[in-house]
Order: sequence, then structure tokens, then C-alpha cells
Amino acid sequence: MTQVLEFRLPDLGEGLTEAQIVRWLVQVGDVVAIDEPVVEVETAKAMVEVPCPYGGVVTARYGDEGTELPVGAPLLTVAVGAPAEDDQGSGNVLVGYGTGAPPARRRRARPQGGAVPDKPRRAAAPPVAASTPPPPEAAPKRPEGPVPVISPLVRRLAREHGLDLRELAGSGPDGLILRADVEHALRAAAAAAPPSAPATAVPAAQMETVSTPTRAASLTSMRAEGLTPTRPESVAASAAAGTSATLATGTRIPLRGVRGAVADKLSRSRREIPDATCWVDADATELMHARAAMNAADGPKISLLALLARICTAALARFPELNSTVDMAAREIVRLDRVHLGFAAQTERGLVVPVVRDAHTRDAQSLTAEFARLTEAARTGTLTPAELTGGTFTLNNYGVFGVDGSTPIINHPEAAMLGVGRIVPKPWVHQGELAVRQVVQLSLTFDHRVCDGGTAGGFLRYVADCVEQPVVLLRSL
Repeated sequence: MTQVLEFRLPDLGEGLTEAQIVRWLVQVGDVVAIDEPVVEVETAKAMVEVPCPYGGVVTARYGDEGTELPVGAPLLTVAVGAPAEDDQGSGNVLVGYGTGAPPARRRRARPQGGAVPDKPRRAAAPPVAASTPPPPEAAPKRPEGPVPVISPLVRRLAREHGLDLRELAGSGPDGLILRADVEHALRAAAAAAPPSAPATAVPAAQMETVSTPTRAASLTSMRAEGLTPTRPESVAASAAAGTSATLATGTRIPLRGVRGAVADKLSRSRREIPDATCWVDADATELMHARAAMNAADGPKISLLALLARICTAALARFPELNSTVDMAAREIVRLDRVHLGFAAQTERGLVVPVVRDAHTRDAQSLTAEFARLTEAARTGTLTPAELTGGTFTLNNYGVFGVDGSTPIINHPEAAMLGVGRIVPKPWVHQGELAVRQVVQLSLTFDHRVCDGGTAGGFLRYVADCVEQPVVLLRSL
């Protein structure tokens, strides 16, 4: 009889009380095996793949990617069949879930040719020669019962190195296997591996000048003395191996947390989006004067980012192709009727892109307030998943890092990103005369599937015109 079992988020150890769902590894309807990883979660200390102690069909998942769940909250449900009489359940244990029974033993395969012959198992063996070595002694029986492991990281480390945890004696309380136990076992296994005895080699170059009969005799003599002739490519390979052995070793840093999520998203963007970039220099002197005039009046101060965002939304109204996404499954370009403007924000945990909802309906004052709120939430790590997803276009002000230009990677699945460099005094021809003006470099990286260069160039030129002459915006207000 089928029964539905609920799998709850286990205690991942080290006093952690919650975890964030980073990536689901299974879908509803998938068949999972016992101890198969079903979800990847991020705690305050590590990224962990959580295995499910049940085998069956996934019937429900609780929580979307980005959702934070407390320990003990339901993760998913699995429909399992009636357990067999000798079904012993999962052999792996995490705090908060798992079974206490030993893992099921593999059954011995029966012969396929009909009934099993009615012979005693210990039949007399035929006589053997005296030189036949005696059979090796049976290996000691492994301990029964669950593996005393709490941390999924310990289990993963052992699995990646092919180490059977049942062969270890834990040094923790009540025989608990710790990471130090696994690392000690791996070091011991590496030290116990016998080094391959190097053969005495004779360079083949010394043999090339020997005639064929003499060379054959030399080879016979060398083999009799235990020497191994070496071919030229073998010598080169040995030299290369020796060179690589002297190279400096580096430190491996796991791609986890925000850094891992950024790496996955940027890699996907590079794989799927055929992007192109165009750029232009613009005289931002008048825009800076306009902002100064706004802030001189009564009322909240207006940020430069808000003015640039207002220019972006006006440009997207003229060039809606860039406020779109591509559905390759349906082979369609989806033009979006609302602008949800993302902006890049650097935090201590890494790069995040908060999203301003319905940016096209906001004025400069409203955009300033929303940018300030989301930036503070990003710095304190309190952004919600809804505030980090759903963007349709991204504004990247990399000028705050003191650089002029960049070719940014599009924030998948969006179609374009406007980059803004630093605003610095530069020589500029203004009204026919050379003058020192406030100059900025603007760049547009766009998905070439949604438009051609003419559209992208028109968008960027309109943005530059608004930066140089902010009164152009009055036409669309």
C-alpha cells in the first residue's frame, strides 16, 4: 500500500537554525532513491546538498528557490510503496531525520537456468595442485546499523573520495565520525599506497645509431639486466611531469553562497545570450547642473542614479525591444509592458541586483527613495527573494569603482544592460571651443537576438542626448 511520507529540513549541525533553498535537484513527479540529494541549501556557513531518507515519487515541494526555511519545516513529500520485510531503510543519518535500521544487504543472484541444484553449499572441492595458494582469509565483517554521521559535509567528503564511512571509528562523542576522522583516513590511505618503482631507463637517442642486429642484441641484453629502454616521447612526458610537479600549488575556494549563485547566473548568461556592446562618450555637465538645481530647492535630495534611471525608462518607452526576454522553447521574443529596473549593488557578501518595481511609473524623487531603501537592505542582507528577482532591464553604475568603461554581462534572462562610467573633467569641444567638461562613458550590452545594432545604437544615442541636454526629457513628461 502506497503511503506519503513528509521529509523535513534536518538539523545541519553546528547550531544552525535555518537554511535558504538555493536550487532544487528534483521536480514533482521525479523518482528518487534513498539518500539521493534532493535540494541544495545555503546556511550561514556552507552550501549543502541535502539527501532524502526515503525512496519513491516526489509528490510536493515546499518553498521556491530563495526561500529561507527553519529547521524542521517541510521540504517535500515522497510517495513510497509498502516496505518489504527485509527493507532496512537508509543507512545515513542526519540530526533530525533518518532511519535507525541498518542498510539492506544485496541479495545473491540466483542462476537463470531453472531450479537451483539441490547440492550442499560445502561440496567437496576437486583436488588442486600443491602450488595453488590457499584462499585468502575473509575480511572482517563491517559493523551493522546506521553510520554515526551528523554533518552532510562529512558524508559528501567521504563520497567524493570513495571512502566507506562504515570502516571508520569516530573520535567524537558516542563514536561520532567527524571531518577530522575522514581527513585522517584519506591521508593514511594516501601514505599506504605503494610508490611505483621507477624503471632504469636508457635514452632511445643513444640507440638510434646502432645497427639493427646490434640493437636487437642490446635490447635482449638490457631486458636480461632488468633495464627498460625509453622512447623519445616517454622522455618528453617524464620531463613535462617533472616540470608540472615543481609548479606552485594554489588555494581552492569553493563557489558557495552569493558567490556561487552569481557564478551560475553569469555562466548561464554567457552560454545562452549572444551579446554585443556599443558605447559612447557624453558631456554630463548639464545633467550635473540640473541635479544641483533640483537639490538646491526645498524637498528631498535627488540622486544621480535616479536621474539615470528616469532616462532609462524614457529610452525604453522609445525602444521597447530592449525591455524583453527570449523564450527559446517557444522560439519567441517576449516584449514586456512593465519596466522592473534592476541595479547592481556591491555588498560584503558579493554582487546583488535589487529590483525597482514599475520604475516607469516613478518620478526622480520616488526612484531616489526606492534606491536608498533597497541599497540599505542589500548592505544589511535583508533583501527578500522578491526584491532580487523579476528584473526586465539593469542599470550598472560601475563608475563608483573609479573606472571609465566596461562590457558587463547581461543579467539573464534580461535582454540589455546600461553601463555608466565615472564622470570626470576632460577636454571637450563645447559650442565650437575647447573647454573642460564633465564627461562620462555610456555602454549598452544587449542580446543580439532581440534587436539589431540600429536599435541598440538608437537607444544609447537617446540616453546620451538626455545626459547632455536633460531638457529633452521634458518632451516625454
